[in-house]
Amino acid sequence: MAYRFTARVVAAEIDSDNDVAQAGVSEDEDGEGFFLLFMSNIGEPSRQNVSLGFDSHCLVTPDQGTAYGCVRGVALSDGLLTVSLDPASLDDLGLDEAEIEAELDAPDEDIERMREVLAQVLAYGRKEARPWRVDL
Repeated sequence: MAYRFTARVVAAEIDSDNDVAQAGVSEDEDGEGFFLLFMSNIGEPSRQNVSLGFDSHCLVTPDQGTAYGCVRGVALSDGLLTVSLDPASLDDLGLDEAEIEAELDAPDEDIERMREVLAQVLAYGRKEARPWRVDL
């Protein structure tokens, strides 16, 4: 069974000054509800990030649950974002379900920007940590 929520906030940003790309969906603007924040660096991973295993995308959930390279699949179709996670990452993320569905109730231009940046985030880093399926 999938965890399902309605995301009323959809955002994406590429911050060249801090070498970070991020895309996220949230139940509400104040961050009190459920959210998924996908992040990666820009450019080649540093030696330090490689040695620490931080040379892939990162997912952050409420209560600062964090896991690297945990997204196994993602699809966006007809306003529904479906995310499949590595079950081994659930404890780190503070989640019970490896499948998450976010019904996107946001402006089309925000969804399109998130789609572009999310594709970049998930393509970052070592190949074996990238999702098996990306259908954005």
